Amino acid sequence: MLYTRKGDNGTTQTNFSSKNLNGQAKTFNCNQRVSKSSAIAEALGSLDETNSFIGLVRAKLIALNDSKFSILDSRFEQILLDVQENLFIVQAELAGAEGKTISEEKVKEIENYIDTAEKEMPPIKSFFIPGATELGAMFDVARTISRRAERRVVQVVEDGTRKMGEHSRAYLNRLSSLLYALARLSNHKGGIAEKAPTYK
Repeated sequence: MLYTRKGDNGTTQTNFSSKNLNGQAKTFNCNQRVSKSSAIAEALGSLDETNSFIGLVRAKLIALNDSKFSILDSRFEQILLDVQENLFIVQAELAGAEGKTISEEKVKEIENYIDTAEKEMPPIKSFFIPGATELGAMFDVARTISRRAERRVVQVVEDGTRKMGEHSRAYLNRLSSLLYALARLSNHKGGIAEKAPTYK
Protein backbone atom coordinates (compact mmCIF):
# COMPACT_ATOMS: atom_id res chain seq x y z
CA MET A 1 0.00 0.00 0.00
CA LEU A 2 1.09 3.59 -0.67
CA TYR A 3 -0.06 4.71 2.79
CA THR A 4 0.23 3.09 6.22
CA ARG A 5 -1.45 5.63 8.55
CA LYS A 6 1.64 5.32 10.78
CA GLY A 7 2.71 8.86 9.96
CA ASP A 8 -0.55 10.44 11.07
CA ASN A 9 1.03 11.24 14.45
CA GLY A 10 3.77 13.35 12.85
CA THR A 11 6.51 10.72 12.65
CA THR A 12 8.18 9.09 9.67
CA GLN A 13 10.19 5.90 9.19
CA THR A 14 13.83 6.02 8.06
CA ASN A 15 13.82 2.75 6.18
CA PHE A 16 15.54 2.07 2.87
CA SER A 17 15.39 -1.05 0.73
CA SER A 18 16.66 -2.37 -2.57
CA LYS A 19 16.38 -5.53 -4.63
CA ASN A 20 19.13 -8.02 -5.21
CA LEU A 21 19.91 -9.64 -8.55
CA ASN A 22 17.16 -12.19 -7.97
CA GLY A 23 14.58 -9.45 -7.49
CA GLN A 24 14.26 -10.12 -3.75
CA ALA A 25 13.74 -7.08 -1.54
CA LYS A 26 16.47 -6.25 0.94
CA THR A 27 15.76 -3.83 3.79
CA PHE A 28 18.73 -2.01 5.28
CA ASN A 29 19.15 -2.04 9.05
CA CYS A 30 17.88 1.50 9.68
CA ASN A 31 14.27 0.95 10.71
CA GLN A 32 13.26 3.67 13.15
CA ARG A 33 10.64 6.37 13.52
CA VAL A 34 11.56 10.03 13.91
CA SER A 35 9.61 13.29 14.04
CA LYS A 36 8.81 14.74 10.65
CA SER A 37 10.07 18.09 12.00
CA SER A 38 13.45 16.67 13.05
CA ALA A 39 16.72 17.70 11.44
CA ILE A 40 17.27 14.22 10.05
CA ALA A 41 13.81 14.09 8.45
CA GLU A 42 14.48 17.51 6.91
CA ALA A 43 17.86 16.35 5.58
CA LEU A 44 16.43 13.15 4.11
CA GLY A 45 13.59 15.12 2.55
CA SER A 46 15.99 17.65 1.05
CA LEU A 47 18.06 14.87 -0.49
CA ASP A 48 14.87 13.35 -1.90
CA GLU A 49 13.90 16.75 -3.33
CA THR A 50 17.35 17.08 -4.92
CA ASN A 51 17.07 13.64 -6.47
CA SER A 52 13.57 14.33 -7.78
CA PHE A 53 14.50 17.62 -9.42
CA ILE A 54 17.62 16.10 -10.96
CA GLY A 55 15.23 13.49 -12.36
CA LEU A 56 13.25 16.31 -14.00
CA VAL A 57 16.44 17.69 -15.57
CA ARG A 58 17.34 14.21 -16.79
CA ALA A 59 13.87 13.80 -18.33
CA LYS A 60 14.36 17.14 -20.13
CA LEU A 61 17.69 15.92 -21.53
CA ILE A 62 16.15 12.64 -22.68
CA ALA A 63 13.41 14.60 -24.48
CA LEU A 64 15.99 16.87 -26.14
CA ASN A 65 18.00 13.83 -27.26
CA ASP A 66 20.90 16.06 -28.29
CA SER A 67 24.33 14.44 -28.32
CA LYS A 68 26.09 17.78 -27.89
CA PHE A 69 25.13 17.66 -24.21
CA SER A 70 27.92 15.28 -23.30
CA ILE A 71 31.30 15.32 -21.62
CA LEU A 72 34.08 12.71 -21.44
CA ASP A 73 31.99 10.47 -23.74
CA SER A 74 29.14 10.52 -21.22
CA ARG A 75 25.83 12.16 -22.02
CA PHE A 76 24.54 14.53 -19.37
CA GLU A 77 21.53 12.32 -18.69
CA GLN A 78 23.78 9.35 -17.85
CA ILE A 79 25.87 11.51 -15.52
CA LEU A 80 22.69 12.60 -13.76
CA LEU A 81 21.43 9.03 -13.48
CA ASP A 82 24.69 8.07 -11.75
CA VAL A 83 24.25 11.05 -9.42
CA GLN A 84 20.73 9.89 -8.56
CA GLU A 85 21.99 6.41 -7.72
CA ASN A 86 24.65 7.94 -5.48
CA LEU A 87 22.13 10.16 -3.72
CA PHE A 88 20.24 7.01 -2.70
CA ILE A 89 23.47 5.78 -1.10
CA VAL A 90 23.83 9.07 0.78
CA GLN A 91 20.21 8.86 1.95
CA ALA A 92 20.67 5.29 3.14
CA GLU A 93 23.83 6.24 5.03
CA LEU A 94 22.09 9.22 6.62
CA ALA A 95 19.20 6.97 7.67
CA GLY A 96 21.67 4.70 9.47
CA ALA A 97 22.16 1.85 7.00
CA GLU A 98 25.31 -0.08 7.80
CA GLY A 99 28.02 -0.29 5.15
CA LYS A 100 26.46 2.35 2.88
CA THR A 101 28.75 5.25 2.04
CA ILE A 102 30.17 7.06 -0.98
CA SER A 103 33.61 5.91 -2.13
CA GLU A 104 36.54 8.19 -2.89
CA GLU A 105 36.37 6.96 -6.49
CA LYS A 106 32.91 8.49 -6.92
CA VAL A 107 34.16 11.84 -5.63
CA LYS A 108 37.09 11.78 -8.06
CA GLU A 109 34.72 10.92 -10.91
CA ILE A 110 32.57 13.96 -10.24
CA GLU A 111 35.68 16.14 -9.91
CA ASN A 112 36.85 14.90 -13.30
CA TYR A 113 33.57 16.01 -14.89
CA ILE A 114 33.87 19.44 -13.27
CA ASP A 115 37.49 19.90 -14.33
CA THR A 116 36.73 18.85 -17.90
CA ALA A 117 33.69 21.14 -18.11
CA GLU A 118 35.84 24.09 -17.05
CA LYS A 119 38.27 23.36 -19.88
CA GLU A 120 35.49 23.20 -22.48
CA MET A 121 34.18 26.73 -21.92
CA PRO A 122 35.54 30.24 -21.43
CA PRO A 123 36.85 31.09 -17.95
CA ILE A 124 34.11 32.00 -15.46
CA LYS A 125 34.93 35.44 -14.05
CA SER A 126 31.57 36.53 -12.64
CA PHE A 127 28.21 35.34 -11.43
CA PHE A 128 25.53 34.83 -14.08
CA ILE A 129 21.83 35.56 -14.02
CA PRO A 130 20.07 32.18 -14.31
CA GLY A 131 17.70 31.68 -17.23
CA ALA A 132 19.76 32.03 -20.39
CA THR A 133 18.28 28.70 -21.52
CA GLU A 134 15.64 26.42 -20.02
CA LEU A 135 18.14 23.60 -19.53
CA GLY A 136 20.71 25.88 -17.93
CA ALA A 137 18.07 27.31 -15.61
CA MET A 138 16.97 23.82 -14.58
CA PHE A 139 20.55 22.92 -13.71
CA ASP A 140 20.79 26.11 -11.65
CA VAL A 141 17.63 25.24 -9.71
CA ALA A 142 19.01 21.73 -9.11
CA ARG A 143 22.22 23.35 -7.85
CA THR A 144 20.43 25.51 -5.29
CA ILE A 145 18.34 22.58 -4.06
CA SER A 146 21.45 20.43 -3.69
CA ARG A 147 23.15 23.20 -1.70
CA ARG A 148 20.22 23.26 0.70
CA ALA A 149 20.37 19.48 1.05
CA GLU A 150 24.07 19.72 1.86
CA ARG A 151 23.37 22.33 4.54
CA ARG A 152 20.72 20.11 6.10
CA VAL A 153 23.06 17.10 6.14
CA VAL A 154 25.85 19.19 7.70
CA GLN A 155 23.42 20.24 10.43
CA VAL A 156 22.61 16.61 11.23
CA VAL A 157 26.31 15.71 11.38
CA GLU A 158 27.20 18.75 13.49
CA ASP A 159 24.47 18.11 16.06
CA GLY A 160 25.72 14.54 16.47
CA THR A 161 22.57 12.81 15.22
CA ARG A 162 24.48 10.93 12.53
CA LYS A 163 28.02 10.34 11.39
CA MET A 164 28.69 10.52 7.67
CA GLY A 165 31.71 9.28 5.77
CA GLU A 166 34.12 11.97 4.62
CA HIS A 167 33.62 11.02 0.98
CA SER A 168 29.84 11.25 1.28
CA ARG A 169 30.16 14.79 2.61
CA ALA A 170 32.68 15.65 -0.11
CA TYR A 171 30.36 14.21 -2.76
CA LEU A 172 27.50 16.46 -1.66
CA ASN A 173 29.83 19.45 -1.73
CA ARG A 174 31.03 18.62 -5.25
CA LEU A 175 27.52 17.93 -6.51
CA SER A 176 26.48 21.56 -6.51
CA SER A 177 29.72 22.44 -8.33
CA LEU A 178 28.95 19.80 -10.94
CA LEU A 179 25.43 21.13 -11.47
CA TYR A 180 26.80 24.67 -11.75
CA ALA A 181 29.36 23.51 -14.31
CA LEU A 182 26.70 21.67 -16.32
CA ALA A 183 24.47 24.76 -16.28
CA ARG A 184 27.25 26.91 -17.70
CA LEU A 185 28.33 24.23 -20.17
CA SER A 186 24.74 23.68 -21.36
CA ASN A 187 24.42 27.36 -22.20
CA HIS A 188 27.85 27.40 -23.83
CA LYS A 189 27.11 24.35 -25.96
CA GLY A 190 23.80 25.94 -26.89
CA GLY A 191 25.65 28.99 -28.20
CA ILE A 192 24.03 31.31 -25.67
CA ALA A 193 26.00 34.08 -23.98
CA GLU A 194 25.06 34.42 -20.32
CA LYS A 195 24.43 37.79 -18.71
CA ALA A 196 26.34 38.86 -15.63
CA PRO A 197 24.54 40.96 -12.99
CA THR A 198 25.17 44.71 -13.20
CA TYR A 199 24.66 45.43 -9.48
CA LYS A 200 23.07 48.74 -10.48
